[in-house]
Amino acid sequence: MDLNYIRKLVKLVDESGVDEIEIEEEGTKLRISKHNQNSSAVPTLIPQIITQPQPVAQVVTDPEIGAANPASRSEAQPPKTEEKKYHQVRSPIVGTFYTAPAPNADPYVQVGSTVQQGTVLCIIEAMKLMNEIESDVAGKVVSALVENGRPVEYNQPLFEIEPA
Repeated sequence: MDLNYIRKLVKLVDESGVDEIEIEEEGTKLRISKHNQNSSAVPTLIPQIITQPQPVAQVVTDPEIGAANPASRSEAQPPKTEEKKYHQVRSPIVGTFYTAPAPNADPYVQVGSTVQQGTVLCIIEAMKLMNEIESDVAGKVVSALVENGRPVEYNQPLFEIEPA
């Protein structure tokens, strides 16, 4: 679900007389509740996103030999390819990810940029505070893993850097 859509729903619940709303869309449930403990307290909005579990692949066994069938095992696992190991810069906090210091400013870094240890890579906004996230290694930015304006979780990978 789109974060702006969720924000609009939270605002709608906050401004209306409705105490709770629950929406299910494409296997994702969203519940927004407004609980008023006492009349002088400010209403607290608690958005909850509940996703449906995904099916898990199962290993097929050959009943004649009682072991896993090698043909089915090779189909279940993709062939191994040699991948380069890149350093991941992870989010130290929960918040909103921004690539630039202002909406009309150039991004701090782009894929292909060379960075030094301590170079600012992005900003994560948390509770109206802008937190600069710096590179902890020198190298080349190989990929940006989060889109501008998207929410990020604690320890979520943000960038992959090929160390110099």
